[in-house]
Amino acid sequence: MNIFVSNINYATKEQSLQDLFSEFGEVSSSKIITDRETGRSRGFGFVEMGDDEGKQAIEALNGRELDGKELNVSEAKPKEDKPRRSFDNNRGGGYGGGNRGGYDRNRGGSNW
Repeated sequence: MNIFVSNINYATKEQSLQDLFSEFGEVSSSKIITDRETGRSRGFGFVEMGDDEGKQAIEALNGRELDGKELNVSEAKPKEDKPRRSFDNNRGGGYGGGNRGGYDRNRGGSNW
């Protein structure tokens, strides 16, 4: 079972999260999500463990305090595929597309 944990203190380490959930059974993995650029915690993560143990952990740990913050614990929902962004001319992308002015490559100046 994949468990979503939010409202995690930014200072909390993955090992602390794993230790907390291991009270209810074997933890396959624990991961705190970090910002790509700064490496800082984003305040949420995931824990994987068996279904029965996971259900017990969710029930027991939702609302429990860890490192001064009250955790929100629930079963993780599958990640939805978001449609890719389109950068066509109707959205103002690229060299002033979308009738919003901008640089005209052919004229070497503005569209005004």
